[in-house]
Amino acid sequence: MPTPAAEELRLRRELAAVYRLVAHFRMTDLIFTHISVRLPGPEHHFLINPYGLLFEEITASNLVKIDLAGHPVEETPHPVNPAGFVIHSAIHAARPDARCVLHTHTRAGCAVAAQEEGLLPLNQISMEFYGRLGYHSYEGVALNLAEQQRLVADLGGHPAMILRNHGLLTVGETPAQAFLRMYYLDKACEIQTTAMAGGAKPVLPDPEVCELSARQLEGEDHGSDLQDDKAYDLAWWALLRLVDRVAPDYKA
Repeated sequence: MPTPAAEELRLRRELAAVYRLVAHFRMTDLIFTHISVRLPGPEHHFLINPYGLLFEEITASNLVKIDLAGHPVEETPHPVNPAGFVIHSAIHAARPDARCVLHTHTRAGCAVAAQEEGLLPLNQISMEFYGRLGYHSYEGVALNLAEQQRLVADLGGHPAMILRNHGLLTVGETPAQAFLRMYYLDKACEIQTTAMAGGAKPVLPDPEVCELSARQLEGEDHGSDLQDDKAYDLAWWALLRLVDRVAPDYKA
């Protein structure tokens, strides 16, 4: 069994890899937005980005460890984004399974967040989130602690949420899972904005087909003849090979 120090190092490197992948796929907003991972143990400590660094500058060692009150638990020269603390601490405290929380302000994500109907099941990619997506109304920049309860309630047990007039959020049991969910949630938003740009009426599959696709893509019991239970692991290992090539200093 790994020691707490070894487990923290593993999570630091995995989270740093996710930061570099978000940068590589151009899902950043300068120094803003944030990704966090909760460390094992009863303290509910979690790692988050040092406020002021670009995602391409994030390494395993410069991630900041904070508690649920937003206080650093180790000496660090870096501050923490206060809006990041409000959002992430609320979810980490409420969802034991949400070990990683990822938030973005991508163009496509913000565009769909501004559309009344939200994410539509226009494509197989978007169907992963069919009936599995929360919505949170905009309350201004997330600097008020009172918003935390509403954020958590709107997320519920979902793996992802659209923050209306704001952006996207995904959670996962691992940084890998949260990243892959965000990658495909953002791609679903890109497909939607592209499909609707010409003004043509979209074709929507039957709800039963959408639900089946969601169960297949989320690895739930779906009763199909074949199973594909290695897809996310294979995709993550491929992504790690990518980040090892393009940003090998993330492990430092």
